[in-house]
Amino acid sequence: MSFAERFEDLEIWQEARRLNKLVYMALENCRDFTFKEQMRRAALSVMNNISEGFERRTDKDFARFLDLAKGSAGEVRSMSYVAADLVILQESDTETLRIDYETLSKRIAAFQKHLRRV
Repeated sequence: MSFAERFEDLEIWQEARRLNKLVYMALENCRDFTFKEQMRRAALSVMNNISEGFERRTDKDFARFLDLAKGSAGEVRSMSYVAADLVILQESDTETLRIDYETLSKRIAAFQKHLRRV
């Protein structure tokens, strides 16, 4: 695992952190507490699974935790549709989240591919 010394050095973690902040801020005024907390937990799970997998210090474990991070990114994307359908967030905001999380998912998948080849 010579690609980074700390999980904070990983671009996928940095991007997950940026997106987590966007989700938290976008839902600031959401009055549906259950929905808000579920979507926030999913966003937080992306960055936390990247960091936890990195700290396991084996490529196999890291790839497994990236599976979880990728799944949580999908959950955020799915919930963004609900946020748009129920007008919890504006359609333009949810579209941005979907695009950004899909891009992050692709980057996670590429990184997993590298880890599983080693």
